Amino acid sequence: MEQSYSVLGLMSGTSLDGLDIAHCDFWRHKTKWNFKINKGVTIAYDAVLQEQLKNAIHLSEEEHQHLHLTYGKWLGAQAKQFLVNEKLTVDFIASHGHTSHHRPSEGLTFQLGDGAELTKTAQISCVNDFRTLDVSKNGQGAPLVPIGDALLFADYDFCLNLGGISNISLEHNNKRIAFDIGLANMPLNYLVAPLGLSYDKDGKLAESGKLIEPLFNSLNKLPYYQKKHPKSTGIEWFKSDVIPLLENYKTNKVENVLHTIVQHNNYQIANAIKQFDTSRPTRLLITGGGALNAFAMKNLKTHLPNTVEIVLPDKTLIDFKEAMVFAFMGVLRQQGAINILASVTGADSDSCAGKIHTFK
Repeated sequence: MEQSYSVLGLMSGTSLDGLDIAHCDFWRHKTKWNFKINKGVTIAYDAVLQEQLKNAIHLSEEEHQHLHLTYGKWLGAQAKQFLVNEKLTVDFIASHGHTSHHRPSEGLTFQLGDGAELTKTAQISCVNDFRTLDVSKNGQGAPLVPIGDALLFADYDFCLNLGGISNISLEHNNKRIAFDIGLANMPLNYLVAPLGLSYDKDGKLAESGKLIEPLFNSLNKLPYYQKKHPKSTGIEWFKSDVIPLLENYKTNKVENVLHTIVQHNNYQIANAIKQFDTSRPTRLLITGGGALNAFAMKNLKTHLPNTVEIVLPDKTLIDFKEAMVFAFMGVLRQQGAINILASVTGADSDSCAGKIHTFK
């Protein structure tokens, strides 16, 4: 019998551009899962909420808990409003929340957006808190999207996501592996913010710049890039290791710094891919906001072996793949099926993760 689910996926990424909402259908025919993103929207954060989320890492325990509750309520309100506006229904909501802390080596990961408040406000059952179980089992708690890559995108050799940071997933020695490569949009958005821009549209500013070789070399020498996978990183690393480097080049033209970052990002992506067999024709699926940066995509080709074909899907999938995969992880959680792979995160075992809040 064909099983089907209608789910609302909620995702807020490290780039802090807003909340991604994806209304998705999933159905399993025999052993194969299929999906369709019916509708996706990004709800921009207002300046106050964006600032609160950005600085959540510095809050006292009490302030942090208060934000966790109020943001959960806000998520529930956005989900409810979206469903009303679009005249849609769902079986449940799957919410990633917004990561405020991610230090897996200390057993710490925290995603803001209380599930109980979300469920109460939306008046719909919800699955949330997908990362903590894996971290408690000595895993990185990231990346989590590879379960979706394995079950929904098996036709591609590599799945690359370019959000605030870059991560990649692939089948290697008959198991799914994945890791955070390093930087993607985070430094680019950081550099254009003083210009009153939220991002460098089409990479036009970066394209007009020139390479700053000392900065390019300094970025490539960052210790994170020497680590073996599984590995994951986030905003803490960007603040502690990357911003100080960028500050040394404050007097340079921003176009040149942006150009150097794009070259660096693509150099590291190509390095990550070249660790694996690219002697035969291989297909690289690219999603996330970075896939819309025309200059970065053109430049990436120059770094990759010519056996690697870059596949850019339609804009809906580029923008909402992560939200869709969290919706899918919610389906797997409801089924009691594995939704986090230890081969990806380095945990002691696979997990069926997520807290279920049932609305009655």
